[in-house]
Amino acid sequence: MKLTFMGTGTSQGVPVIGFDNSGLDLSNKRNWRMRSNVHVEAGGRHIQVDAGPEFRIQCLQNRIDWIDLFILTHGHADHIAGMDDLRRFCDRLASNRLPVYSNEYGLERIRAMFPYALGDAPTQRGYPCFKLAPMPKMLEIAPGCRVHSAPLPHGGIETLGLVFEEGEKKLAYFCDCKLLTREAVELARGADLLVLGALRLAPHPSHMSLEEAVKFADIVGAKVSYFTHMTSHIDYGVGEGRLPKGCHLAYDGLALEV
Repeated sequence: MKLTFMGTGTSQGVPVIGFDNSGLDLSNKRNWRMRSNVHVEAGGRHIQVDAGPEFRIQCLQNRIDWIDLFILTHGHADHIAGMDDLRRFCDRLASNRLPVYSNEYGLERIRAMFPYALGDAPTQRGYPCFKLAPMPKMLEIAPGCRVHSAPLPHGGIETLGLVFEEGEKKLAYFCDCKLLTREAVELARGADLLVLGALRLAPHPSHMSLEEAVKFADIVGAKVSYFTHMTSHIDYGVGEGRLPKGCHLAYDGLALEV
């Protein structure tokens, strides 16, 4: 399996518009963060998880030219706003219709924002077309390759936690959540790669702080853990050096083989 961090920033991106970003070393490219999403290659399939406002640019920068299916973790703008740019991937599929999975809140937001993309075929060539379905507890995407999902608390809504398995390999992606439920921890237990949202240094009501994310990484016991969805309060050069062994800050464009 391969995971590419297409973006590792929070809802406003990093650096933030009109904000004092003096605490960041902006000469370090790893402190420039687009909105968070990842691309996973597993079982010969290409799975896109979320699509924020910079999705088109992220695809070009990371040479993403094919998507077999799309998973929306939840319907907040920084994860859904780029979905119109899935149109090019719809074009390339034989059916011109991209399978899209989410929880009920995510599906509701897709229906509200992209009503023109919900037919049995694109309204015309070049338009997006989504085949919507609720994300099941387990989705088999190829022989010997599956994605498990678990609901996670995120303020007043739930977001999808995802665990990808191919053969004996396991990759867990838990972004935008305040904590990991027992179900999520057990699904991810002993993963080869764990990805957790770690918003900032100070506590937040609906996101894990960096300290909280480190604690959950220890509970899961993955071989290696990476933190994403970070604000401008986390400087890569400073933060990376202070993390315990096996824990790292992710950055835009980082690609990891599992």
